[in-house]
Amino acid sequence: MADRYLSFTATAPGRLLTRRLGLPQPAALSRWTAERPALEGHLTHLTAGGPTALDLAPVLARTGLPAEPTGSARSTGAKGSGGTTASSGPAAVVLDATGVRDVDALAEVHAALHPVVRSVAASGRIVVLGAPLDARDHHQAAVQQALEGFVRSLGKEIGRGRTVNLVRLTDASAAESTLRFLLSPKSAYVSGQVIGVGTEEVAGFPGSDGPVDRALPLAGRTALVTGGARGIGEAVAETLARDGAHVVVLDVPQAEEDARRVAARLGGSALTLDITAADAGERIAAELPDGLDVLIHNAGITRDRRLVNMPADRWSTVLDVNLASVLRTTDALLAKGALRAGGRIVATASIAGLAGNAGQTNYGASKAGVAGLVRSLAPRALAEHGVTVNAVAPGFIETRMTAAVPLFIREAGRRMNSLAQGGLPVDVAETTAWLAHPASGAVNGQVVRVCGQSLLGA
Repeated sequence: MADRYLSFTATAPGRLLTRRLGLPQPAALSRWTAERPALEGHLTHLTAGGPTALDLAPVLARTGLPAEPTGSARSTGAKGSGGTTASSGPAAVVLDATGVRDVDALAEVHAALHPVVRSVAASGRIVVLGAPLDARDHHQAAVQQALEGFVRSLGKEIGRGRTVNLVRLTDASAAESTLRFLLSPKSAYVSGQVIGVGTEEVAGFPGSDGPVDRALPLAGRTALVTGGARGIGEAVAETLARDGAHVVVLDVPQAEEDARRVAARLGGSALTLDITAADAGERIAAELPDGLDVLIHNAGITRDRRLVNMPADRWSTVLDVNLASVLRTTDALLAKGALRAGGRIVATASIAGLAGNAGQTNYGASKAGVAGLVRSLAPRALAEHGVTVNAVAPGFIETRMTAAVPLFIREAGRRMNSLAQGGLPVDVAETTAWLAHPASGAVNGQVVRVCGQSLLGA
């Protein structure tokens, strides 16, 4: 469904009226297209907290954004100093704050970003790099945690379709796929997030199988998308196919025609079965004797009603589809070795599970359960099987389901985020594709919200 308010605010009368009334003024987001695969403009690299061990220059050079033009000053991390910007503002800013270890050093975060934040281009990106919290140094842990509050607050005030995220890392090369994603149009609806990046190898399993084709990173890999016949699942299938994967579109028997249509369009294959069946995992493994590289748990349903009015069947049906089937299928595929080493599992949580939502106790419970699954299973799946486990948590996404929501509730869902608009299925799909990327082996156990930094929850 078209967002008519967004279209209205893009006109001169719309901008004038909404400004005078103090109404939200969403900016049209710049999303990835084959014709415009990168942000337009240069990248500014700043430092706070003094020199660090991160070798960022070669990694940032591979993001596709040119470095800041010669002759424009920038912050060098000197305590209390700030930089100036070139005449045209940057498309992206990366602030290395991994060396911030005390409260005084936090002033350098302000000094580095204060002079440049206003000049960041519309739909631009700010990525702050932080260090893991040091359990042996509560001063370092305190100020590194402070970066989270800083990033989330800046994301809520920066406007013009710009996003702000925090990446915790120790190795720049392991974070390359993450930085390439966050510094691109593919991350248009991801803001206010804290993403932890570990190391590329655990128990001898590599995070990637050698060089990756940037144009077709999933070439030669097989991806299964549950609930892939429509909506977000269809967008995920399309995006994985764009990246070179052979996509298996799985859906219920009632959606067989749609599943076959999507699969045929993408050059993939269709598989219809009831994902809640006790033997669903075994049947999937039997249909894919050569194994699976990417497992996307997207299938899900809602049966909304306040708890006081919710019969038991509405509760159990949602929990069975959204959580129990994910647990059973994942266990079965891992036990049978159907997921190859270097594989990826990406499940679908929801901000309703992270922040709660009235009338969705069943749905919220199921999606919070998905987050729990990810955090518990991720380290073991990587150590024992060489498989990463992550989740996306969508917010208000423009689908047929949200189009059926009553007008005023729908408008509230659209506007109650830092970008003042709903996301698109492709926003969830691009985030899923990043987590499924062969070079994302250092991203594990993460639950990443795709919600435009919704005001619901953190």
